[in-house]
Amino acid sequence: MIKTDILIIGAGPTGLFTVFEAGLLKLRCHLIDALPQAGGQCSEIYPKKPIYDIPAYPEILAGDLTDKLLEQSKQFEPGFTLGERAETIDKQEDGSFIVTTNKGTKHHAPVVAIAGGLGSFEPRKPPIPNIADFEDKGVEYIIRDPEVYRNKNVVISGGGDSALDWSIFLTDVAASVTLIHRRNEFRGALDSVDKVQELKDAGKIRLITPAEVIGISGKEKVTAVEVKQKDKENFIIETDHFIPLFGLSPKLGPIGSWGLEIEKNAIKVNNALDYQTNIPGIYAIGDVNTYPGKLKLILCGFHEATLMCQSAYKRIFPDKKYVMKYTTVGGVDGFDGTRKEAPKAVIKKIE
Repeated sequence: MIKTDILIIGAGPTGLFTVFEAGLLKLRCHLIDALPQAGGQCSEIYPKKPIYDIPAYPEILAGDLTDKLLEQSKQFEPGFTLGERAETIDKQEDGSFIVTTNKGTKHHAPVVAIAGGLGSFEPRKPPIPNIADFEDKGVEYIIRDPEVYRNKNVVISGGGDSALDWSIFLTDVAASVTLIHRRNEFRGALDSVDKVQELKDAGKIRLITPAEVIGISGKEKVTAVEVKQKDKENFIIETDHFIPLFGLSPKLGPIGSWGLEIEKNAIKVNNALDYQTNIPGIYAIGDVNTYPGKLKLILCGFHEATLMCQSAYKRIFPDKKYVMKYTTVGGVDGFDGTRKEAPKAVIKKIE
């Protein structure tokens, strides 16, 4: 049983910043995320995309923002359960909660903060009848370790940034890269489209458009895909991997059955006070929540996390009074023994 003060479901930017704000209040945090690494969409979907509306950063890459949030929260020693999805929640007699993941890992905390972004992401799968038979056997919907494709033949399907970017990247890794798209036009960054054109002209990428993969064959793993191309007969491409990159579809998943008040796939909260849900002790912050005037922005999630932590402190320590001090005045004491503080003023006579 993993015990903590605040159990955070979702390790995206809002969840990571919650660790810092809770740490200032001497509250420990543990985070659960279905993705294999912290950062949420910023790490999984668009790590190299710039974000322009983070205070004090005229421009910052999404992946770099994740790295800085992890660095900021490091001194508060958060725990992580990654690659597991929060499945069930059970309220205890003392008002605390036990959350169990799909792999059976149990977490116990007096406060639960749902910071799951738009929810758990499920890949959009092409309508190929037997595709499920080859998942993790040559069919992958997300590329996590490019080295898996070293010296392999790879077929990528899709027409967005992910399909373009990974096709470009894997030309230096895979034995061959084939990119298939059902249209001639691609919806992605102009420089990526131009780069794919350049690699196609150089014979480093095989581009097939307008076309789509309609079948997969193999025994224990993928050995070939069947392609349907406009105005041509169907044909077979031998390959070691088929990677359909059609994006991810957000879903609340099991959280939607926890008895929370839901509105349009988002969790309703009390934004006039502390972003608490209809169940006392469970909060929802960031893109996963909804209230009048809600804006789905990372900076709004940071604000919600700050107020939520203040409320969580009062819930955990109802008899204690917390007096907020600015970090410029009080400094920051980490659980690892580190301390950050402004230089102390020196009294010195000027001759």
